[in-house]
Amino acid sequence: MPDNVLLPLDLGHKTSWEKALPVARQMAGDKGTVHVLGIVQDVGSSMVATFLPKNYEKKALEAMKAALQEFVATNFEKGAKVATHVGHGHVADTILKQAKKLDADLIVMASHKPDELRSFLLGSQANHIVRHSPVSVYIVR
Repeated sequence: MPDNVLLPLDLGHKTSWEKALPVARQMAGDKGTVHVLGIVQDVGSSMVATFLPKNYEKKALEAMKAALQEFVATNFEKGAKVATHVGHGHVADTILKQAKKLDADLIVMASHKPDELRSFLLGSQANHIVRHSPVSVYIVR
């Protein structure tokens, strides 16, 4: 069983963790740790940032940290081996960087049903992660 399971999620979309959470817990077993990762996306450009409230990203990171702690308290048993992490930046790149930083053995994540046109035009986060991850990726649908 993996020692470190990375579970990236979007707290605003239950589908990003509803099915992936039980799989991550099962894969980690009693001895492994589930690393729950929430990501605050980078605003992209300084021009966009000028339209946002002062300290927007700092406040968003703090809010994500608090929301992840509440998520863990609600969805994990007391004493479970779980850690929360807040990332910042492009979603797929942040997941891959965190997997490396945490020495993850496995990434468990949800993905939407494939849509050929959407995949061709935009690509998906899961597709990028599967192609570039140095560790196994378990996609849950």
